[in-house]
Parts: sequence; structure tokens; C-alpha cells
Amino acid sequence: MSTLTLDNIIYSYADGTSNVLNGISYDFQPGNFYAIVGQSGAGKSTLLGLLAGLDEPTGGQILFDDQNIADRGYSYHRKHTISLVFQNYNLIDYLTPLENLKLVNPKATAETLRSMGLDDDHIRRNVLKLSGGQQQRVAIARALAMDPEIMLFDEPTSALDPEMVGEVLDVMKNLAKEGLAMIVVTHEMGFAKEVADKVIFMDGGVIVEQGTPEEVLVNPAEERTKNFLSK
Repeated sequence: MSTLTLDNIIYSYADGTSNVLNGISYDFQPGNFYAIVGQSGAGKSTLLGLLAGLDEPTGGQILFDDQNIADRGYSYHRKHTISLVFQNYNLIDYLTPLENLKLVNPKATAETLRSMGLDDDHIRRNVLKLSGGQQQRVAIARALAMDPEIMLFDEPTSALDPEMVGEVLDVMKNLAKEGLAMIVVTHEMGFAKEVADKVIFMDGGVIVEQGTPEEVLVNPAEERTKNFLSK
């Protein structure tokens, strides 16, 4: 397993008028669960998109196994290194769950879906006939079908009704127990505190504070972190 490294990452809007990310450096170690928290506009989702290879930084570099991901190409990075689970599932809605998995891996089997708590009746349905929580679990199964080294989640529960949030978080807790490297942008502070190995608090396009859940969410050192948690 390899380390994913951010080396002085800067990202600016296309017109160059302002930076969304302002010189972020961080090492994501294999086998750990990272929760990225912060208010809207902090740069969390932008950072996740760069880690996923959906866009390239304005400055700095992203390294995987000590190699700039741009050298092999962002398409290679997305296919062989990393999987991203979106807020709104991004499933092909006229296909079944298994057919969605086979789009990314023709060898995928229904067992991956069963491991997400979906039964054979769910697996045979058109995904539009599944609940939001079930669709998100299909999206997680599809990401796993790519056999990634790292999984990214962008606010995976934000589009769910409250009663469906728990079932998706339970799936993610089980993945964390299996030791899969995961980086999750989340607003679920209780979930981050319970599951994460490391918590990263972002504000104004920088990492303000990082450490264990106890250090960042219970006993933060920085005033900006304290203000965020108080709200």
C-alpha cells in the first residue's frame, strides 16, 4: 500500500481572482480513515476532487507512491488507484445494481452488493426503485468493485433522508474495520469522532488543525476550530 501525498497544493478559480486552496501539504497513510470537516466554502470538496484526479491543481503536486499522479495521467489514477463516492450516487438509473457494477468491472459479482446489505430482490431491481440509502450502498459497492487502494466519499449522507443516514454510516463503519484507506468529507461530527483515525479541519482553503478525533473534535487547540464546533 502506498501513501497519497499533497505537496503545497494550490487551486484557483479559472479567472485566477482568488485561491480556493492555499498551499496544502499532507500525507494520507494506507489503512487509515480520515474525516475532513469544516463549514461550506472551506475547500473540502475541491480538495477531494483533486485527490480523485477530476481536476488538476494550479500549483503543487499530488504524489502516489512518490510519483506525481499527472505523470501516469489522471485517467489512470481514477481507474487504478482511487474511487470516489459522490453525494448523489451517479448511478445509471435504467440499469440494475449489478449492471452498474459491471460497467466499472465486468468481473463484478452480486456478492459485493450482498456485503452492502442488499438482498437478491434489491439486486434485480432497477436502481430507481431502490431507496436513497440503498442507492448509496450500490454506489459504494460500485466504488469497491474497482478494487481501489483508497476510497473517497464526498458528503455521502447529505442527499439522504434522516432515517436512511444510519444505514449508510454503518456500511462505512464496517469498511473502516476492514482497514481500507478512506478519506471522507462529512458534516456528521459524531460519525467522525467514532470512526476516524485522523480528523482534518479546514477553513479558508487551508488545514487549520489536524489530529486524532479527541484532539480536534473534543480538545481543539485552534480558535477557528473551536468556533466551528460551537456552531
